[in-house]
Amino acid sequence: MSRIGRKPIPIKDVTVTKTDNIIKVKGKLGELEMKIHPNITVDITKDEIIVKRPDDTKENRALHGLTRALINNMIKGVTEGYTKTLEIVGVGYKAELKGNNILITIGYSHPIYFIPPEGIKIEVPTPTQIKISGINKELVGIVAAKIRSFRKPEPYKGKGIRYSNEVIIRKAGKTAGK
Repeated sequence: MSRIGRKPIPIKDVTVTKTDNIIKVKGKLGELEMKIHPNITVDITKDEIIVKRPDDTKENRALHGLTRALINNMIKGVTEGYTKTLEIVGVGYKAELKGNNILITIGYSHPIYFIPPEGIKIEVPTPTQIKISGINKELVGIVAAKIRSFRKPEPYKGKGIRYSNEVIIRKAGKTAGK
């Protein structure tokens, strides 16, 4: 059995409904829904959710743990939410908020104007820090990766956009010959 898949998911302060193969989770921060693979069965009781699989084929074993993790992420998202923090490192590199959108200046000939998708909130506490938050873990990660891809951190001076907990392994530059 999958170690992750067989753990029950506790339900607190959320309402979980299942119709056909679609699970809807509604909490204080919003509502999320997900389509479940037809091989996986989900049993919802009043205080926990149990995910089961029909047999031990490789596909069903993989889907078992995945489905349980995705449902758990949905429940955590509508109760607590998810946040990723990006740091901008470099002389003259900065970000500023323009309404709900963000204007990023990172050394190109033009500033980058980023419009976040629906359900994502972006904050700029300091000009060198960007906070991305939302209820969908996947969407928060995609937006953070997209903003980071505008200027990935380089290994010589460490300039660029990085995650707040990311460690950049620095390389030595050129040394003088003779």
